[in-house]
Amino acid sequence: MTRQEWPELKDVLAARQRISQYISRTPLYRHIALDKFVGAEIYVKHENHQILGAFKVRGGVNLVSQMSREELGRGLSTASSGNHGQSIAYAARLFGADAHIAVPEGANPGKVDSMRNLGAEVIHYGPHFGAANDYIQELSREKGYRYVHAVQDTNLYAGVGTYTLEIMEDLPELDTIIVPVGGGSGACSTAIVAKSIRPDVEVIGVQASSAPAVYNSWKSGDLQTSPMNSIAEGLATNSAYEPALSILMDKLDDFILVSDEEMEDAVLMHLQHTRNLVEHAGAASLAGAIKIRENLADKKVVLVASGGNLSMEHLVRALERYKD
Repeated sequence: MTRQEWPELKDVLAARQRISQYISRTPLYRHIALDKFVGAEIYVKHENHQILGAFKVRGGVNLVSQMSREELGRGLSTASSGNHGQSIAYAARLFGADAHIAVPEGANPGKVDSMRNLGAEVIHYGPHFGAANDYIQELSREKGYRYVHAVQDTNLYAGVGTYTLEIMEDLPELDTIIVPVGGGSGACSTAIVAKSIRPDVEVIGVQASSAPAVYNSWKSGDLQTSPMNSIAEGLATNSAYEPALSILMDKLDDFILVSDEEMEDAVLMHLQHTRNLVEHAGAASLAGAIKIRENLADKKVVLVASGGNLSMEHLVRALERYKD
């Protein structure tokens, strides 16, 4: 994909018209209790309040709503660590298509149940997103499914970008947006929208240090794979993909890594200080803000809480750690 084919603000505006009846406009709340941890004005974009508990549904609805009857009739397929799969299952149900979703063996049980409740066939395969994606791609060729790549299909980006439109409308004077990075669709769309409206807005990505494929690729300038050992299934990719990498290299102001323990601490901070249940990936933005707090002093900072689908197992683990 050439630079001229990258999603633009006009694509996001069109997506909003397309999907608004199917998704929620999520709140942007100032959380003064978090200010002291960062030394800045902290606002949280609560995509954990979104339908299905995560931002991904915006992209899924935008993509599937534009498919032809022939494509819908073939059935849709994709791979996902959880939230993207829910979005495709939901959109497929809305527009009358079968959905076939490959997930890693250790996928969040709640997200898997949600996909099945939405009518999707869920196939467990491999240790991470990359393995599940390779499997469903091959199966799709055999079965004739309309395959959707979670990072490479930019119709997803246009839908996802609608949450940043909401941020810019609700807080036009913001200085910085900090956004979790798995494959990169969320961070790409955030940067495209924010910088199209206000080029001086700083956009910072956060990835798990135990799943750093996109971070390493951003640093090196070429596509890399890395081991994926993070507890944060929303960030569970072992490889970088285009066009996300090129967009991130062009538009991201900074990129940082946080540990699983730092994300777990941030999950508990959200629970205690904002009264919100946020999954590890969604808490990565808060963990990142705390890590670079010296650079954020006195700024208006938006943290993207990308999802709230925390498994009971992970919640219990976090609470046990807090108790200790």
